[in-house]
Amino acid sequence: MLLVALVLAGSVGLVQCGGMPPSDKGETGSGAATPLGDAADAILAQALEDRVGGLQVEGRGTVTRILKDDTEGGRHQRFIVRLDSGQTLLVVHNIDVAPRVADLHVGDTVTFCGEYEWSAEGGTIHWTHHDPDGEHADGWIRHDGRTYQ
Repeated sequence: MLLVALVLAGSVGLVQCGGMPPSDKGETGSGAATPLGDAADAILAQALEDRVGGLQVEGRGTVTRILKDDTEGGRHQRFIVRLDSGQTLLVVHNIDVAPRVADLHVGDTVTFCGEYEWSAEGGTIHWTHHDPDGEHADGWIRHDGRTYQ
């Protein structure tokens, strides 16, 4: 099943999504489904079902909860997003490497590119920043017209 998801991911540009996002990547704030959102949701749902991690993905979700920063080791801004499918993801954004996502509120829409890691709660998205060492695909978060990388 995951092989099907990976083939689908490659065909719509969701795997290896590093780099800068187009400025019109569906971050309208309306919550309306987009082809990006539908395809990403399907890939993330399959990764959750198959308990797979290490998958570079791009997606879009609505912030449902803002958590306290993780300050142990590298500092990370943390928040929960809900995909159109209903799946929730913990986003952990390294604020020692990239700027903090400014003025983030519950109900906001974010577009993201990062690495998915499985968890029973829905999964985690990390590597939402550039890689200073150039060894990992760059990730990003887009919110309110600004890209954080």
